[in-house]
Amino acid sequence: MIKKICVAGAGTMGSGIALAAAQNNFKTILFDTNEKGIENAKNSVNKNLAFLLNKEKITVTQQYDIYNSILFTTSIEDCTCDLIIEAIIENIDVKEKLYKDLASINSPQTIFASNTSSLSITAIQKNILHPERICGMHFFNPAHIMKLVEVVAGEETSQETIQTVYDVCLALKKQPVICKDAPGFIVNRVARHFYLEAMYLAHEKKINFKDIDMLMENAGFKMGPFKLMDLIGMDINLAVSQSVYHAFNDNPRFKPSPMQEQKVAEGNLGKKTGKGFYDYTLNNVQ
Repeated sequence: MIKKICVAGAGTMGSGIALAAAQNNFKTILFDTNEKGIENAKNSVNKNLAFLLNKEKITVTQQYDIYNSILFTTSIEDCTCDLIIEAIIENIDVKEKLYKDLASINSPQTIFASNTSSLSITAIQKNILHPERICGMHFFNPAHIMKLVEVVAGEETSQETIQTVYDVCLALKKQPVICKDAPGFIVNRVARHFYLEAMYLAHEKKINFKDIDMLMENAGFKMGPFKLMDLIGMDINLAVSQSVYHAFNDNPRFKPSPMQEQKVAEGNLGKKTGKGFYDYTLNNVQ
C-alpha cells in the first residue's frame, strides 16, 4: 500500500502534484536540487492553498496542516518512500541518472512513475534495475485541480505496478486512464492538432490568434489553444511536438510550427516568463 509519496522536481507541475498528494492525506516529499526551485514551490503551494481558502474549499486549519505535511527538501537522502513521481526536465539521460540515484536509497519495491509527456516509458526502463516497477503517471496542469491522469505501461511494466498507481490516482481523487506506451500517449497525440492547426491558421492564413482563442472558448473550450500553450509553457509544448514529430518519422502532419519555435528562441515561454502569445505584464489577460 502506498502511504508516502516523493515528487522529484519542484517546478509548476511537481509542486502541483505534491499539493494534490498532501491534500489527500499522503505523507509527501517535494525534492529539487535547486534551492530557488524549492522556495518557488513553497510560494506556489502557499498561493494555491490561499486560493482554496478564499473559495472556501478548505479551512484555515486544513491550509496549515496541508502545507506542513509537505517536506520541502534539496537533500536526496530524504527521498525514501513507496512511490516516487518524477517531474523533471524532458531529458532521458537526466531522468535515468535521477532514477539510479533514487533507486540506491530505496527498496526494490518502490515504484517510479514519470510525469513525462513525450518520452517513451519503455526507453526509460532499459537501463534501470527492476524495470517492472517503472511506469508513466502523466498529470495535467494545474495538477492539483485537473482530474485526468494517464497511467502508462511500458513494455516491462508489471500489472501490479499499473494497478497500484491506478489506485493511487483514485485516492488522489483523479480520473486515471490506462494506456500503452506510444508517442504522445493519448492526450498529447490527439491535442497536437488543437495547437498545430491553430498556429497554421494564425501563421499561414493570418487569422488573429486572439480571435481563434475567442472562437474556441465560445464553442465550449475552457481555454483557446494559444492561452493553453502559454499556460503549459512554450518550451514544454514545443518539446512534446518535436518528440511526437520525430517519433512518427517526421510525418508532416505533426511538424512543429515556426510560430512556436520563434517564441522559444526569443525566450517568450508564456505565463512563467511574463510573455508568450499574450503579454502577461499588462495584467489584462484572464
